[in-house]
Amino acid sequence: MFTILIISIIIILVVLILAVATTSKAYQYKHTVDPIDNNPHLPEHKQKEKNEGGHV
Repeated sequence: MFTILIISIIIILVVLILAVATTSKAYQYKHTVDPIDNNPHLPEHKQKEKNEGGHV
């Protein structure tokens, strides 16, 4: 019984450490956004905005 408890605690700790490491690495990832100049949808967006009176 004691052996199963120890093995279970070790498995829980390993899973917890891996989850924290994965989450930490995900938050460090640098996301990028395309510049407005390269956005092919921008002229359509401005045209729609003019036609609808400024409501999108």
